[in-house]
Amino acid sequence: MTDETKAEMQDLTFFRNPDLDRAVGLIFELAAQVHVERHRRAALEQVLVDKKILARDDIEALATDANFGTMTQLELDLSLRQLMRVITENGDHTGPLRTEALDMD
Repeated sequence: MTDETKAEMQDLTFFRNPDLDRAVGLIFELAAQVHVERHRRAALEQVLVDKKILARDDIEALATDANFGTMTQLELDLSLRQLMRVITENGDHTGPLRTEALDMD
């Protein structure tokens, strides 16, 4: 996505209700991120298999490993907490969120 396209996307308003509009914007942003992550992960897995660095079975085994699942769940929890700030914090959308501004001191 070009910088120009990103700027156009940031200026879009879909709903009059700012809270609903913010939620819709968050959904679109997450969908875009998920798409990019899936694509890059699939490419990385394929390169690892093609170069015989990892077997496809090794990748599948790790995906079902309990310890790996716990680690990724903790990372997901942190990520979701960070995303929820977009919905729960108010103020100037062009500036840092309150907690980020406080961290700058």
